[in-house]
Amino acid sequence: MTQILDGKALAQKIQADLTQQIQSLAPAVGRPPGLAVIMVGNNPASAAYVRGKERACDRIGMASFGQHLPEDVPYFRISGLIQELNRDERVDGILVQLPLPDPLDAVALLNEIDPDKDADGLHPVNMGRLMRGEAGLRSCTPAGVMQMLSAYGLDPAGKRAVILGRSILVGKPMALMLLEADATVTIAHSRTPDLAALTREADILVAAVGRPAMVTAEMVKPGSIVIDVGINRVDLPEGKTQLVGDVDFAAVAPVAGAITPVPGGVGAMTVAMLLHNTVLSYCRRVQDNR
Repeated sequence: MTQILDGKALAQKIQADLTQQIQSLAPAVGRPPGLAVIMVGNNPASAAYVRGKERACDRIGMASFGQHLPEDVPYFRISGLIQELNRDERVDGILVQLPLPDPLDAVALLNEIDPDKDADGLHPVNMGRLMRGEAGLRSCTPAGVMQMLSAYGLDPAGKRAVILGRSILVGKPMALMLLEADATVTIAHSRTPDLAALTREADILVAAVGRPAMVTAEMVKPGSIVIDVGINRVDLPEGKTQLVGDVDFAAVAPVAGAITPVPGGVGAMTVAMLLHNTVLSYCRRVQDNR
């Protein structure tokens, strides 16, 4: 029987643990942890993600400092807001919701966030800490994948891992985290020849390319662990839409030993790790102030 890696259930457990942690610490600290989410414009998908994050904050007792700005906001206004949040003692985590409208420079703005308040784990300082194996805030999606593997007793040590996708959001930090866990890692991308031959060698296959159902059964090693990071909205008849991953779940599930569904897999874990990073920052800042 293929093992379904239930990210939604694991995320709920992580949030329950964070709730208890906050309840025990906040009275002595005098405040709960705080997360500030900056959203620019009216992208419907971004708005839905931000609402989900704000609701998650409420569920665990975390303060939420939402900053919703108009699409034509100038760069210096966002930069100034980030600097204010960097100084705000109530704020432990800062997140800039991507994508940003043109012509705003997302990389430059992300680099202005205090690395110790970088809830998304994307600042170059935190990426450097990951590269060096040092403590720091980790990129949420790959960190969520590692939590899932650990929770289900799937040890990457000694396994061959293949990652489809080389983005700074998922592919590259995912490779570093699996390497740190003693896997042998290969990153594949659009220029990789004979992709199916490579993926069939993978004990752990991570798909993060943003192409619906790209990974087929013929690309998967029997009994392997298949992690689907993709979240793609596809059109259905009668004007309806459906969320699907980068993996053809119905075809691949009977071949794989373990697989994540979409939805209900990695996506739920990403939000849980965002909250985890904010609480971790909170605990460190409280400890430093004692």
